[in-house]
Amino acid sequence: MQIKETANKGLKRAYQLTITAKDIADRIEAEVKKIAPQVRMPGFRPGKVPANLVKKMHGEQLHSQTVNDVIRESVDQLMKDKELRPAMQPKIDLAGGYEEGKDAELSVELEILPEVQAPSTDGLKLERLVVPVSDEAVDEAIEGIAGQNKSYKDAAKTKKAADGDQIIIDFTGRVDGEEFEGGKAEDAPLVLGSGQFIPGFEEQLTGVKTGDAKTITVTFPEDYPAENLKGKEAEFDITVKQVKVETETKADDDFAKSLGLEGLDKLKELIRGQLEQQTAGLTRTQMKRQLLDTLAAGHDFEVPEGMVNAEFEQIWAQLQQEAAKEENPEEALKEIEAEKDDYRSIAERRVRLGLLLSEIGQANGVEVTQQEMSMLIQQAAQQYRPEDRERFIQYVQQEPMAAAQLRAPLYEDKVVDFLFDKAEITEREVTQEELEAAIEADEAEEAKPAKKKAPAKKKAPAKKAEDKKAPAKKAAEKKPAAKKAPAKKAADKPTAEKKAPAKKAPAKKPAAKKPAAKKAPAKKAAAKD
Repeated sequence: MQIKETANKGLKRAYQLTITAKDIADRIEAEVKKIAPQVRMPGFRPGKVPANLVKKMHGEQLHSQTVNDVIRESVDQLMKDKELRPAMQPKIDLAGGYEEGKDAELSVELEILPEVQAPSTDGLKLERLVVPVSDEAVDEAIEGIAGQNKSYKDAAKTKKAADGDQIIIDFTGRVDGEEFEGGKAEDAPLVLGSGQFIPGFEEQLTGVKTGDAKTITVTFPEDYPAENLKGKEAEFDITVKQVKVETETKADDDFAKSLGLEGLDKLKELIRGQLEQQTAGLTRTQMKRQLLDTLAAGHDFEVPEGMVNAEFEQIWAQLQQEAAKEENPEEALKEIEAEKDDYRSIAERRVRLGLLLSEIGQANGVEVTQQEMSMLIQQAAQQYRPEDRERFIQYVQQEPMAAAQLRAPLYEDKVVDFLFDKAEITEREVTQEELEAAIEADEAEEAKPAKKKAPAKKKAPAKKAEDKKAPAKKAAEKKPAAKKAPAKKAADKPTAEKKAPAKKAPAKKPAAKKPAAKKAPAKKAAAKD
């Protein structure tokens, strides 16, 4: 193989490779000899088929496979001989195609990774902002949970049911004088005005009292799921067994037990843990921002344009998707378009920091174990249909770049944790609001380098939400969402920043759900689901 360098500028390299026709022919002959013992042909004993017949039978397939193998091996040899570290997959072109019996001329274009000196980890200082979880915060969260769980108590027998009241009823439905499947229930809870049953059902029960018996007539909707009831008129005999009114839910042992817990103390323990997890996530985000800003301030080296382009395309695609969900998509798209240069600066920063973190990790023996990698692949495979998961796993195992992209976020976190361990950390207690303000202040600080490269742009703080993950071969920085980015909403914020511990606790059910759940007099027949 002959190698000729055709370009060498910055991080870009280009080569012309010549693979002689003789080398290709020799490889084909070797392949023929390799497969000949397995070839079966009528009139010949196994393994005795002449080589010229083997070529005649499998020549085209052998030739195509051999040329591909030779090209791949030649490019690998180029990387080894020239000690090249490709930033991304090289661009390979078989100049003018390939004609059997002639030399193969290849052009190979690539960008290489820059030589980056891993900085010393000595003298690194960080501040950890800690938000203590107070008893008041725990109590407030529990009160919020209780407020979301409605309960009802028996009303006086003279109480006339109104919207918002709950009635406990027995009912029997008939169509053309005949009962129908699912049209009967006992002790069915119904909150008037909830729209739980089919149209016209609840409205006719407004004003009933405990002990009342009433017959009502309703018509099933034309889109009702049960074919035999669509558009049919039905009569329901109803007995009102109890009228109930909403009452305040107290956050006590009984309430905690209604959620399946041992008591109020256990609920407080769980809520405290959730709040601590939330603030710990914010604290890590703030510390990581400090760390990345420190690294960014001390390093400014050339980065591969292809990696920056790929990172920018990911950022841009995400912004476009999120802008399309805004109340005024056209205006949101105009806003991000006006800041396009700044987003490209963010992509460049992410690539540079990712390469720097990667060098720090390699220099200090940080690794992602095979077991960790296997878990990552299995987790990622879950997003695919069951029949496609094995194919995805094989793809990642066979494609180094795909595996690198999957590995990068975990590797980044491990490098960041390594640097946290090496740093001198001081702690300071703050409120959650102060912690969030500190994160936003870091975003504003990071806006400065982007502004230098794009002085016409004026909303730099809104864009720093993009530093979230690393492209292949690097670890990347993660950023919380900024305030004003048109496509940056809660989805971009760290999960720990979400303030809804209540959603982790199961909701208290007002009563057994025997009847239909949606727009129906009964779950069985009248359900509109």
